[in-house]
Amino acid sequence: MTTKFQKGKSGNPKGKPPGATDKRTKLRELLQPHAAELLQKAVNLALEGDPAALRMCLDRLVPTVKATSIPLIIELPTAGTLAEQGAAIYQAVAGGTIGTDEAGALMQILQGQARIVEFSELESRITALENKECKQ
Repeated sequence: MTTKFQKGKSGNPKGKPPGATDKRTKLRELLQPHAAELLQKAVNLALEGDPAALRMCLDRLVPTVKATSIPLIIELPTAGTLAEQGAAIYQAVAGGTIGTDEAGALMQILQGQARIVEFSELESRITALENKECKQ
């Protein structure tokens, strides 16, 4: 069976010629002379209640709100298993102590900690196996 593409061989050896402009650049150049009029039209449509134009204008005026650091208002058990710490986060959400955004961030931290623990345990096991092999 032959394959259409051969390993290590480009399907387009010449590639894009130097100086070639992509479609977006051409469209930008086409629209640029009319930018002020197009912008005014979008603003007028937004003011007339066009939801798409309104969203576009607001997206450019008001930046997306990013999460800010807030003090942790729940007491997570630092001792105990990761499962117990996860359960404490779920209980805090269920009890209304923290929101789902904060809980998600905390769960990501726990996932990172779980990976660290997993790699650490694997490293210890591999080292023990290597030491055992060297002694034999």
